[in-house]
Amino acid sequence: MLFDTDILVFVQRGNRRAIKVIEKAEELCISIQTYMELLQDANNEDQHRYTLKFLQDFNFQIISFTENIGHRAAIYIEEYSLSHGVRAGDAIIAATAVEQGMTLISANAKHFRPIQDLALKIFKP
Repeated sequence: MLFDTDILVFVQRGNRRAIKVIEKAEELCISIQTYMELLQDANNEDQHRYTLKFLQDFNFQIISFTENIGHRAAIYIEEYSLSHGVRAGDAIIAATAVEQGMTLISANAKHFRPIQDLALKIFKP
């Protein structure tokens, strides 16, 4: 399963439902986009270290950006940015899930639901 950034933010804030989802998952994967978003949102060195430790402690696999992911993300932007507001970061995360044959779990149904070839599990905090 590929986790969207919002799920990990919920976990870091102590959301019990999000913690259970992480604990029950057979595989813990994130896209490189999610990795960068998490680190970018750190306000200081302590938060930065905490995020890195969190990812390491739970043994999250970080899925790297590939040419196929980039190509698919660009297609998603062409198809869905004007009609549904899909942004580049969400397109990269969705493309990562599709290219890896994974289900994406996210609380952000609005931006991901229009992507027809994406297996999406909606999280309700």
